[in-house]
Amino acid sequence: MGVMRATLKKDPSRVAGMFDDVAERYDITNTVLTMGQVYVWRAAVKAALEPKPGMKILDIAAGTGSSSAFYAQAGAEVVALDFSIGMVEVGQRRQPQLDFIAGDAQALPFADESFDAVTISYGLRNVQDPDLALREMLRVTKPGGRLVLCEFSTPTYPPFNALYRAYLGKALPALASVVSSDPEAYDYLVESILDWPDQRAIATRLQDAGWRKVAYRNLGGGIVALHRGTKP
Repeated sequence: MGVMRATLKKDPSRVAGMFDDVAERYDITNTVLTMGQVYVWRAAVKAALEPKPGMKILDIAAGTGSSSAFYAQAGAEVVALDFSIGMVEVGQRRQPQLDFIAGDAQALPFADESFDAVTISYGLRNVQDPDLALREMLRVTKPGGRLVLCEFSTPTYPPFNALYRAYLGKALPALASVVSSDPEAYDYLVESILDWPDQRAIATRLQDAGWRKVAYRNLGGGIVALHRGTKP
């Protein structure tokens, strides 16, 4: 674990501040750094959620609400939650039709069994205690409801994994220096991705948190993994 990663993990306010700093250019930076794949992955999350009218969805680590708005297009009621005040402020300005809440995934400000589905994309890595967050997500989900987790993961084909790690180490920081309002924040991004457990380990952690019917599939050759679980 790198020094920056370890230091930030001990100080959640610094992580939140980092996301505050990149909020304005967050969406365009994600598009550039993923070479547009973020839209493909977002569509996969939506397909797994199966949003529809009358359905209530909690989107955690929603950022500026671009994903939340996409899920809401199907008629579902989507609550966008993020721990960065800066992200929430930008989101409220860009997506005024959505319900934004600043909150902590480890202590969700909702009653038990409030949502039909909970989703979190690229945010669980930034939580101090991911297992506690998974249990909180279970608490606020209705029986029979689902969790959809999309997170950076480990490419399964070794030559591709080596190429991907080279991209993270060299090309991504160079691109971030051009498009991001805070390039140093993306040093943290690289370290957090490389430090994150692989697909099978995350599936086990979902099961340990109480989720059932846990399954996952790789997207982009394993650059990200889409995990699903159901509350018993």
